[in-house]
Amino acid sequence: MNEAFLSEVGERQSSLSPAEARVATWILNNPGEAVDASVQTVAAHAAVSEPTVVRFCRSMGLKGYRDLKTQLIASLQKTESYLHHDVAMGDKPTTAAVKVLESAINSLVDLRQQIFTMPFEAASDKLITARQVVFAGLGASGHVAADSSHKFFRLGIPCVLALDSPTMLQQAAVSRPGDVFIAISHSGAWPALIESMKIAGQRGVEIIALTDPSAPLAETASLIFPCHADEDTNIYTPMSSRLAQLTVLDALQVSVALKMGTAAEDNLRSAKAALTTRSDTWRR
Repeated sequence: MNEAFLSEVGERQSSLSPAEARVATWILNNPGEAVDASVQTVAAHAAVSEPTVVRFCRSMGLKGYRDLKTQLIASLQKTESYLHHDVAMGDKPTTAAVKVLESAINSLVDLRQQIFTMPFEAASDKLITARQVVFAGLGASGHVAADSSHKFFRLGIPCVLALDSPTMLQQAAVSRPGDVFIAISHSGAWPALIESMKIAGQRGVEIIALTDPSAPLAETASLIFPCHADEDTNIYTPMSSRLAQLTVLDALQVSVALKMGTAAEDNLRSAKAALTTRSDTWRR
């Protein structure tokens, strides 16, 4: 990550006016959100006037607010790090474990930098009103789909799983407006998954994709959650990307629950109570 600009903001913060320093504080604490924020939004969060935000930019030697956003985008770009190195056949078990752990940590750090640009609001609105939600994924992504389906159905939303090519194609063929497909794929290149989403799209179905935004699968989706961690999958199944997918879907489930309000809370409580009521019987 090119941290030069953010480091400079931190170093020069004490020399700024009190109002400009508040702008600096908010940007340092929320660099990802600041990338997509308007001048008005930054001013509101920092409790300053809009001209103060512009003056802050000038104080940092920038031409204006657009130049600030350019610097922030550059500061949030991924860089190569030894933490992203793949596990090698000659690695000791402890070394391999550290690499896996560090890769997982970095995938979540990278995800945090993108989270403010993801369409949680729009996706939540689609899911709340869905006739049914179809979770589609193959291989490792299928496990993510199954995990998410198990969590979403407890909100009272009808959920269906499509974890193999024939099921995906048939499910797409009988879908209709009001359905929502959540397609999950690290590569976004599985032919059967892509064809299924094309069929569903032609039938007026909303498609949410968790994938590489440059992949063919993304072209079939109306909403895209970029999930494409850098990792070598030639030998091992996706690890970091799977963690990112699970995290995004967990966050989406929470977003939907919050929008549903007491209805979601009642359904979750009822689902848990059903297990609690039966647990004594199962132990006998």
